[in-house]
Amino acid sequence: MNRSGTLTIAGIDFKSRLWVGTGKYKNFEETKKVIEASGADVVTVAVRRVNITDKGKENLLDYISPKEYKILPNTAGCYTADDAVRTARLARAAGVSDMVKLEVIGDPRTLFPDTAGLLEAAKILVKEGFIVFPYTNDDPIVAKKLEDIGCPAVMPLAAPIGSGLGIRNPFNIRIIMETVKIPIIVDAGVGTASDAAIAMEMGCDAVLMNTAIASAKEPVLMAEAMNYAVKAGRLAFLSGRMPKRLYAQASSPIEGMIE
Repeated sequence: MNRSGTLTIAGIDFKSRLWVGTGKYKNFEETKKVIEASGADVVTVAVRRVNITDKGKENLLDYISPKEYKILPNTAGCYTADDAVRTARLARAAGVSDMVKLEVIGDPRTLFPDTAGLLEAAKILVKEGFIVFPYTNDDPIVAKKLEDIGCPAVMPLAAPIGSGLGIRNPFNIRIIMETVKIPIIVDAGVGTASDAAIAMEMGCDAVLMNTAIASAKEPVLMAEAMNYAVKAGRLAFLSGRMPKRLYAQASSPIEGMIE
């Protein structure tokens, strides 16, 4: 797997490692401004909540051109494998994309994934030629099963959707990184720029977020902050941080000092 340079997944090159959602904004105009400030080229859209299929009504794609951005339909709000598969097929039939962010939710309060349903839906969609980006929990076993099915990346949660708690279990994320050979995109739970930077410093390949930007007091400013945070975190990972030490160590050499 390529953990440096351009992020390439399923033969597709991605210019930014920050992927953004489109929910919870005041209107499509604000959504557009946020996406521009983020520098993202992947924009994920909930097929069941935001219009991208009916060209007779106000359509997000009138503001976010598929010629400029990679539109990633998602199956948010689906609680069964059948419903998720049907939603993915609808987006592809409308000519939106062969890519899909696959969500099969198991509980309406926590919005944690139903991993059994996720695996079932992933098998079907991969066989049908979809490029499946599965939203999953931070379970290395499930991540490996998704890789074996043929998913070109996995998207483990950092914390519950919309919680803003940051990465609650970095150790599981690290184990996933050691378990699979496909890119890891941290999804859900990021609250602020430092959370995104930490994910990238760990060596994750990208970060996807929505609420952290949409629920900020100034969404456009937060989008810009996240842009810088993801870039900084990636550079820090590539550069390799200094070792941590228990005791102080002088930053200047003592050789040549005046006695």
